Amino acid sequence: MRQRGVAQRALWITAAAGLALDQSTKAVAAELVEGHQPSHVLGGLVTFTAYRNSGAAGSFAPRATLVFTLLAIGVCAFIARKSPAIRSTGWGVGLGLIFAGAGGNLADRLFRTPGFGRGAVLDFIQVGHGGIFNLSDQCVMAGVVTVMIQLLRGVPLTGPAPAAAPAPAQTPRS
Repeated sequence: MRQRGVAQRALWITAAAGLALDQSTKAVAAELVEGHQPSHVLGGLVTFTAYRNSGAAGSFAPRATLVFTLLAIGVCAFIARKSPAIRSTGWGVGLGLIFAGAGGNLADRLFRTPGFGRGAVLDFIQVGHGGIFNLSDQCVMAGVVTVMIQLLRGVPLTGPAPAAAPAPAQTPRS
């Protein structure tokens, strides 16, 4: 019972922190980056430039904003529904990161221009010559990596972790 509470707290604290950080950085970017020339830092390695993305990562399917809105709602609903049964802190952190990422971009799709459920996600960070992203995107990626580690370790999403194999019996020597 105690482990379940720890895992649930890890999930919701991670989700809340990720959402807060994502939304606060987007608010700053909307004020200081959007409508301005790109700003290069760290010797040009990182560029802050605003881009309104109505599609998925890499501007995939820009006309499918409603589909991505519904998908994000589904992801958040699935995680919320499964959260009471999670027993592993690793799963809690991983799912919390995914919830933060899906929720952060969902908030943009719901409340940003051009309108409710059709808003464009604010991307504003570019590393090198790569794509432009935001912290929600990074939360999803970190969450997926964390979940994959849990899967590779054999830690189940719900229920107790698999028991370690018992040590082989030792026979006394004569």
